[in-house]
Amino acid sequence: MKYLIVIEKTTTGYSAYSPDIDGCVATGSTKKEVEKVIHDAIEFHLEGLRIEGFDIPVPRSFSKYVEVSA
Repeated sequence: MKYLIVIEKTTTGYSAYSPDIDGCVATGSTKKEVEKVIHDAIEFHLEGLRIEGFDIPVPRSFSKYVEVSA
């Protein structure tokens, strides 16, 4: 499965989350690090859902940039 992740710059590094997976977040000091950490967090989160007998969320989010005059 492919899940959209959102990476945001913070004052101390980066944070990431997936709009499709409630409560699954990660932080890191670099973009590369936060991508790895959110990947591992999503896998861990989904494994926990499976173990507890919950449905695995279906990826439904997508992204697109829009241009506006500044």
